Amino acid sequence: MRILDRYILKSVVKIFISCIFLFLFLYVVIDLLSHLEDILKQKTNYLVIIQYYLWSLPIMFAQIAPFACLLSTIYTFSRLNHDNEIIAMRASGLSIFYITKTVIVFGIFISLLIFWVNDRIIPQSTSITQKIKIQIEEGVKNKNDKKHEIINYLSMYGLKNRLFFINKFYPSTNTLEGITILEHDENQNLTRKIIASKGVYEERLWKFYNSITYNFDNNGQIIDEPVYMEEEIMTISEGPKDFLAQRQRPEAMTISQLESYIWKLSKSGATNVIRNLKIDLYQKFTSPFTSLIIILLGIPFSLMIRKRATGLSSIGISIMVGFLYYILDAICIAVGRGGVMPPLITASLSHIIALSFSLYFINNLS
Repeated sequence: MRILDRYILKSVVKIFISCIFLFLFLYVVIDLLSHLEDILKQKTNYLVIIQYYLWSLPIMFAQIAPFACLLSTIYTFSRLNHDNEIIAMRASGLSIFYITKTVIVFGIFISLLIFWVNDRIIPQSTSITQKIKIQIEEGVKNKNDKKHEIINYLSMYGLKNRLFFINKFYPSTNTLEGITILEHDENQNLTRKIIASKGVYEERLWKFYNSITYNFDNNGQIIDEPVYMEEEIMTISEGPKDFLAQRQRPEAMTISQLESYIWKLSKSGATNVIRNLKIDLYQKFTSPFTSLIIILLGIPFSLMIRKRATGLSSIGISIMVGFLYYILDAICIAVGRGGVMPPLITASLSHIIALSFSLYFINNLS
C-alpha cells in the first residue's frame, strides 16, 4: 500500500473507530436512562441488563456504522483540503477518484461486514433482546393495559399448509377477529378458503362465528356453493400460544428464512403482505451498502470545505447529508409499500439516486 493510501486510511479508520465507540456509549446511556424506571421497579439483575446490551451491540453497530463512515470521510478530506494537501495531490497529477479510492475500498469492506452481521448475527440478537426486554418490562404495565392488549394484522404459516391472516388478536381472551384461512395442497395450490368474523378458543378448540368456506379446484376456480355457518367448531391444531410464538418478523429472520417464508406465502394471493415482505428481503441486500453510498456522497461535500472550522463543518455537513439521505430512503420505502413501485426498485432507488448524485459531483470536481 502506498504511503498516501496508508496516511488517508489511518485517519479514516481512527475517526471511524472513535465514532463507533462514542455512539455506542451514548446509545447505551440514553437507552438505559429511558428504561431506568422499569429496571428499578422490577429490580432487574444487572447481569440481565449487561446481557441485553451485549446482544444489542450488533444491532446498534449496523445502525450507526453508516453515519460513522460519513463523519470520518468528511472530516478526513475536509482537513486535507483545509491544509491544502488536496491541492498538492492534484498538482502532482492525482485524480479525485485515485485520492479517494482507499476510503471507497474501506466503505466496501464495512458494507460487506454489515451485510454479514445483518444476516448471521442480528436475527438472533433481535430475538434475544426482545425476550430480555419483555422480561425486564414484565409486570410494569397494569392489568388493565394487559387486558386490552391487541395484536393487529397477524399472519402465520401453520400446519397442513395453512396460512392465517388475522385482523385483530386479543391474547387475554384468546379471541380472533377478521379471520382468513387459506389451505393449500403439497404443490401450494389453493384448495380451500375460510373467512370468519370472529374466533374464540375454548377447551382447546376454536369456535368460529359467521364463517364462509370456499372450495377450489386445481385451476383455482371455486367449486360448489360456499358454505355458511353461523357457528362452527374448527379442527385447527394451532392455539393462541402458537399465534404469539410464531409471529413472523422480517428483522428476526435471515435472508434464507425470509425467502422461504415469502415462497410459502406466494400462493396465498395476499399481494400486500408479499410485496412488503419482498421489500424487506431486498432491503437486506441493499441497506448494508448504505455505508459505501454515504461515503461517496460525503466526498464532494468534504472537498468544498476550505478555510472554516473543519471539525464543526464536518459534523454539520454529516448531519445534513445523512438526514437528506435517510429522508429520501424513507420516502422511497413508503411509496413502494403503497404499491407504486416494484419491491426491488423500492429497496434500491435511494441508493441509485444517491450514487448518481455523488458520481456527478465527484466528476465535476475532477
